[in-house]
Amino acid sequence: MRFRTVAELVEIAESEGIPISEVMIRSEMEATGQTRERIIKKMEESLEVMEKAIRRGLEEEVRSRSGLTGGDARRIDQYRRSAKVLLSGSHVLDAVAKATATSEVNAAMGTIVATPTAGSCGILPGCVFAAAEILGSDREQMVRALFVGGAIGYVIANNAFISGAAGGCQAEVGSATGMAAAAVVEMAGGTPSMSAEAVAIALKNMLGLVCDPVATLVEAPCVKRNAMGAAIAMVAADMALAGVRSVIPTDEVIEAMYRIGRDMPVSLKETALGGLAATPTGRALERKIFGTPTKE
Repeated sequence: MRFRTVAELVEIAESEGIPISEVMIRSEMEATGQTRERIIKKMEESLEVMEKAIRRGLEEEVRSRSGLTGGDARRIDQYRRSAKVLLSGSHVLDAVAKATATSEVNAAMGTIVATPTAGSCGILPGCVFAAAEILGSDREQMVRALFVGGAIGYVIANNAFISGAAGGCQAEVGSATGMAAAAVVEMAGGTPSMSAEAVAIALKNMLGLVCDPVATLVEAPCVKRNAMGAAIAMVAADMALAGVRSVIPTDEVIEAMYRIGRDMPVSLKETALGGLAATPTGRALERKIFGTPTKE
């Protein structure tokens, strides 16, 4: 079951009458020669790593060595549980808290699963674990959701970028947001076509997002971008489930991301030469952490 585009992925799923997750599982079996049991077991192990990272970020006072990040996941979760009114709703904030927790663990040099990169590691697990609580999903459904995310990530990686150095943060947080949106759509019982629409809706709202890490560290603004990516993914999933379709097809959105990343200046692609990293505060933090002179 070979596919290179989202359209091909959806066509296979619909023609075979199977979900995207099953297409990805069978594709992995064909590509690696491994058994279904072994492939699923490996994904179960990834799910366990994700769960531990979320738990650690929410239960411990996780802080990075630089001091730039840490503790926000707990603040968000405590606010979610105690506030009388939540402007964005409890379920979205749950995904945001879990995404933040995972990203903070990454910034503190903890163990995470790169989905598709370490810099965007919080979005997919944050959404999958939050959606599981809403939907009452079992572990099998959660594992299948990760295969959906993997399928979308596979397409993006082969047609555009997934790294900030190559295509800006749109390639990292943007890709992860699309992956998560597709994943939770399948968890909620949506069709393969709905998952594809969710990718397009999510990703096109990330186009042009630059990669400008303060002091060259994957901390600020990366952690908060994971939080916002999770929120966008959850909303995009709901829109797709409601029947909303993207005017621009998913594969064309991915192609647009590629072109934008190709045209993006080097200063906005993980070099810390522009954007937030180049602000007076960004430079001051860089000097404080590393004692290095301000970059020009």
